[in-house]
Amino acid sequence: MTTQNDYCVFILSHGRPDKVLTFASLEKQGYTGKVVIVIDDEDSQRDKYVENFSHVETFNKAEVAKDFDLADNFTGQDGVVVYARNACFAIAKKLGYEYFIQLDDDYQAFEYRVYEVNVTPKNIQNLDRVFGSLFAFYKSITASSIAIAQGGDFIGGMENRTAKKPTLFRKCMNTFFCSTDRVFRFVGRINEDVNTYAHGASTGLLFFTVPFSSVVQMQTQASSGGLTEFYLDHGTYVKSFYSVMFQPSSVTVRMMGDSHKRLHHWVKWDNTAPKILREQVKRK
Repeated sequence: MTTQNDYCVFILSHGRPDKVLTFASLEKQGYTGKVVIVIDDEDSQRDKYVENFSHVETFNKAEVAKDFDLADNFTGQDGVVVYARNACFAIAKKLGYEYFIQLDDDYQAFEYRVYEVNVTPKNIQNLDRVFGSLFAFYKSITASSIAIAQGGDFIGGMENRTAKKPTLFRKCMNTFFCSTDRVFRFVGRINEDVNTYAHGASTGLLFFTVPFSSVVQMQTQASSGGLTEFYLDHGTYVKSFYSVMFQPSSVTVRMMGDSHKRLHHWVKWDNTAPKILREQVKRK
């Protein structure tokens, strides 16, 4: 099993040094390894981050921007996380780590998601062991990255299809387990996780979510800083259309939700991932 000395955890943040909930959640739930706060060089709160945390890494935003496609000509969205996601590979290498985890800064808890009769999610108390097991799995396969699930993946509880039949699924969001030997580029100013796993899958890259644990996040737009201002300015329609731009052959937008409907991306996997046919169906 991979130990906490073999990898580090990056918490990606911007403009909210007093609201890095993930840091406290890691400590409370049994993670004892290296934690690094990652911010960009345009963050006006840098001094406060340095005051609050023992290890803060600052990257050059303009330099990182040269190496991936934002897919727009917008300006002024300071808290966009895609820059930090791409910067982490070089930061990990500089710090001497081959493996690392990228986490957002708004996780209230990490939960087990193994459903049995009348069992509700329970907080993880041994994150060292959970992270180590996930890295052991990651090392055994060729995926570019893996993630743990989000609460929304289990809407419906026991009747949810993921709860009924827990298995790997192709998306990869929020909690990226990565290696400096498996470098890939996140793309698009926002919805960068969907843009990346959908377009990456179309070129043969593998991204997976492991459904046996999940993160509990702050509600989108509930806290200032980060991407909140972008969502308030542009809404989820623009957010979802970034993924359509990167993968127009298989990503569309459609309405989702029950009482409060909103537009959201939808990935048609039959048109996204390359297929490998069995030898039995090979034309003679």
